Amino acid sequence: MRLFRTQLGVLIKNLGRYYEVTGVYWDRIVQQEDLSGFLHQHLGPDTQLPESFKLDEADYLPPIVSQEVWAAGVTYRKSRSARMEEAEDAGGGGFYEKVYSAERPELFPKALPHRVAGHGQGVRIRADSRWNVPEPELTVLVSPGGKIGGYTIGNDMSSRDIEGENPLYLPQAKVYDMSCALGPCVLVKDTALPKETGISLAIFREGATVFEGKTELSEMKRKAEELVSYLFRECSFPYGCFLMTGTGIVPPSDFSLLVGDEIRITIGGIGTLINHVI
Repeated sequence: MRLFRTQLGVLIKNLGRYYEVTGVYWDRIVQQEDLSGFLHQHLGPDTQLPESFKLDEADYLPPIVSQEVWAAGVTYRKSRSARMEEAEDAGGGGFYEKVYSAERPELFPKALPHRVAGHGQGVRIRADSRWNVPEPELTVLVSPGGKIGGYTIGNDMSSRDIEGENPLYLPQAKVYDMSCALGPCVLVKDTALPKETGISLAIFREGATVFEGKTELSEMKRKAEELVSYLFRECSFPYGCFLMTGTGIVPPSDFSLLVGDEIRITIGGIGTLINHVI
């Protein structure tokens, strides 16, 4: 079952058919501790849309209203190696090895709702950065009670040269307007995704593929539930939150995004999130 926030309202897609969620706002929906059970109540003939109904590209909105977006870092070995490389000249490479092997994960606030792009919308690269990449990440929707109720696709836009200059510059490398994208939907699921779930990234420039990469959830060192448990130790989220779980796909050091590039992130079972660089 997939949950969509759209220009037309909140929609559910189940077994190939679309249903409306009427009389309930997005924040109220994602606050549910039993999100799957709550949505099943709206799967009836009175909420079913015509069989011919389809979502247009312009209808999608980011699946967020009042939620915060947080992110976890260095959860894949590939990310660990890339961070150590980019911070080597600044003498900070050892920090990332320590984070990867530590009991406590790296967690940081990524975006407030007004800085989040949705499917088909534009993401930005910083004007004061010369080395920018997307980071494709499985992202979990977490209830106010700390329960994972769904999964979506996240694009954690990052300025690698700024973070590499000094690890303390992480907020500037990661947090700025339209530095985050979520969508196209939330896969509502009570159980964890299979370890073999694939994540792929493709970047197109003027119609040509300039980078492709793949990984799978089995490459993650930490489980999403562990990351959520640390996030909720001393933070409350009355509207729930999204947590990006880290990336295992890192473009080479000689690659940087340009304005006009198209970014496609696909996660098995969820779909494809498409953004363009503006």
